Amino acid sequence: MINALQVFTVVSVGVMVGVEFSVAFVINRILDALPGDNGQLGRAHGGRMLGAVMPVWYISSLVLVAVWAVAGWDRHGTGLVITAGGLLILSVIMSVLLLVPINNQGKTWTPENRPADWKQQMNRWDRYHYVRVAVIVAAFALLVAALV
Repeated sequence: MINALQVFTVVSVGVMVGVEFSVAFVINRILDALPGDNGQLGRAHGGRMLGAVMPVWYISSLVLVAVWAVAGWDRHGTGLVITAGGLLILSVIMSVLLLVPINNQGKTWTPENRPADWKQQMNRWDRYHYVRVAVIVAAFALLVAALV
């Protein structure tokens, strides 16, 4: 049973990392290259869509890691799992304190109501997001290492 939990957790966290990596290094670059207001409108839509899904994904991944740590307390790699859980907690804290406030504003913007500094705010969100991606990639790597 623990093996299934481990695999399910690694896949869940891995796919989450893939989505966030894609947003950082593919999707946002595509949106930023679109002409006119299309990039800003795309970011607002992405903020609404992913803003609804990602909190559940982050928390459920953290819960899965916690269950793995408890269920496999006496197994090899538990320290790695606990450290990965700590990194996922850090990513949630970063999200709540740094990224979500910007996202909550950006997802309501249209070309008519966006603030003058909207590009600077999106750039700040991107910088925070790069750090968060690095944190969750590290967590994912630790989970994979815990399987070995």
